[in-house]
Formats: sequence, C-alpha cells, structure tokens
Amino acid sequence: MKSTIVIIGSGFAAYQLVKSIRRLNKDQAIVVITAGSGDDYVKPELSHVFSKKLTAQDMVKQSGVDFAAEHNITLMTNTYVEDINRMEKTVSCNGIKIAYDDLVLTTGAQSFVPFVDGDAAKEIITLNSLDEYQQSQAQLANAKSVLVVGAGLVGTEIAMDLATADYDVILCDRADALLPNLLPEFVSSQLYQTMRRQGVQLQLGNELLKMTKAANGIEVKFNDGHISHVDCVVCAAGLKPNTTLASQVGLVVNHGIVVDKQLRTNDSHIFAMGDCAEIDGKHLAFLQPIILSANALAKTLTTIATDVNFPAMLIKVKTPLLPIQLSGNTTAIDANWQVEVTESGMTAKAYDSNKQFIGFVVTQANMPHAFPLLRQLPKIM
Repeated sequence: MKSTIVIIGSGFAAYQLVKSIRRLNKDQAIVVITAGSGDDYVKPELSHVFSKKLTAQDMVKQSGVDFAAEHNITLMTNTYVEDINRMEKTVSCNGIKIAYDDLVLTTGAQSFVPFVDGDAAKEIITLNSLDEYQQSQAQLANAKSVLVVGAGLVGTEIAMDLATADYDVILCDRADALLPNLLPEFVSSQLYQTMRRQGVQLQLGNELLKMTKAANGIEVKFNDGHISHVDCVVCAAGLKPNTTLASQVGLVVNHGIVVDKQLRTNDSHIFAMGDCAEIDGKHLAFLQPIILSANALAKTLTTIATDVNFPAMLIKVKTPLLPIQLSGNTTAIDANWQVEVTESGMTAKAYDSNKQFIGFVVTQANMPHAFPLLRQLPKIM
C-alpha cells in the first residue's frame, strides 16, 4: 500500500518540500491542505509591491490548481484543519478524516501586532502574506501617507519602498536604531541617513500608543507625545510562529514547534519546518534555511533519515538606495571591526576576542565580496 505524506500549509516551505520530494520520488502520494487558495508566489516581493506597482494577482507565479497538476499532488484549498489524531494518524477537516503516514506542519507565522489604543487600532494592516496584501491593496493604493511600525528587516524595506513610490512615510520603532538585530551601529546609522535623505520621517526610540479616526485619516500618537496624521498604518513588528494546532495535539512548543535536526517533533511521524519551526533551539525565518530544510526532509520522508545542516548563510537587505548583505555574528557587543570604506561601498569584517572571523557586512558595489567572505565563516549547525 502506498504511503501518504500530508502537508498542512501552502507557503514557501510547503511548496519547496513538494518540489524536493518530487525530485526524489515522482509517485509519492502527497496531500497539501491549506486555508488559502494555494497559489504559488514569491513572498519577498511583498517588500517591493509599491515601487513596482504590483497587484496581488501580479505576484502569483502559478495558481494552486496548476501547481497541484504539475507536481501531481492532492491540493485541498480553503480548508482548515480542525484536529490531528496522533494515535489514528489522521487529520480532520471539513467533516472528513485524512490518513497520513507522515505529517508535516508548515503553518508559517503571523504578524505580531503590539497593543495600540484608540478607535482606529483595528485598521492596522499587515503584509505577511499574499492574502493580507490582497485584502488591503485598494486601501494602500488610495493612500498618500503611511506609518510603518517596526524598523527591522521587513519594516525598513517596506518603508523605503513606499517612499520610492512617492508616499509620505513615517517609520517608528521602540529601538533606537534601524535593524538593531542585524546591523552594527556604524552601518545602521548610514542606512538611517540614507532614509532621511529619501524623506522618511524616522521615529526611533518611540512607540505608537494610540490610533484615532480623524477627518483627514488616522491620527497617530507616540509615547513622546508626538502626533501625526496618516492614511494607513502598516505593522511589521515581527513574526509569531503559528503553533496553536501543534500545542493542541501535545507537540512540544517553545518559541516555535520544537524539532530536532531531522525536523522531527516529539511524535516520530510528525515534522515541522519553515517559519513555524524551532530547530535545535534556533528560529531561522529566512529562505535559504527553508530550502536546506526541504532538501533534507524530503530525503528523510522518502529514502533515508537525514540531518539538516546549516552553513553560514547570507542575508540580503533589500534597500535599493543602500543595498546591504551580511552574515555571521554582526551585532556582538565585543566584536572588533575591520572596516574598509570607498566611494563605491563598505566592507566590514568582525572578529572576536580570539581574533577569529565571526561575521561581515558589505554594501553597495562591494557586495561581490560577500561570497568569498561567506566561505570563511563557520557553519551555524
């Protein structure tokens, strides 16, 4: 009897796994269950929809129906999983039970939205998925001014893209710097100046407290008493892994669904990968670790149990006015930096107290230096 792999979710992780399995086994039975349409799209493009004038439909690479046909899978769209019976090895949805031999949770993550007071707080927009963008694209297209909450990777990219598309933009964060979890201060400050020259109003070390409906849009009030008016508020303050279903059925959950290096949960027939997973204590919410995870898990599910190993991986900051690439430990307090600056860009190398190379940042025309430097870094796990 042919075994069945059931995958819950249809984001990048799910579809990367499907493609990886198909490279190894053309006939393996695969069922994908998704609450959405199952359309395949490039999620990083959400950071550039404004300057590129993309609609949600423009972003679809392949419809769910066509993806299912091409990869020979059963795709259940607009379907919510109600329960997992670990003893029976079944998934319940729409009043039916679907049997699995192995189950993979690729339930992703949802945008973290901090509490904000006021009668307009429910109008906060998040852009963590194609569906979310589709729901808000008309409102954003008609806006002229936008407040972006969160100066991390996604928030900073969106703010620059909005400004490039001639929106009036405010970017706020309780942190005192841009991308504080990725960039050393001397690079963050350069990005700060670039965005200021672009016209972005930066409210760093400041927090959105209240949103009130007003005749001219939304009045936003910050904790330092500053008040502005905008048409829309976009929140990009971080992600919260979707772990509710896993918790309900007794899987171990910490920040994400806890898995080992084979992406196996505490149930030997249930796996998790992507934004919902915590691998050996690490939450790696970038595309490259998902690709590596999919390749390893496909082998585990079809041929032989395989550990996922992560080399040092490159992070690209998609801020076209100051493009940045980095890898390794770039925010260590005690790092010693060797910095070379030219008119064309910067190359900065970080060393620890033992003079070991631990990370780097390159900008602008110096980005071709990234791959040779990347090869010098130790692997993550």
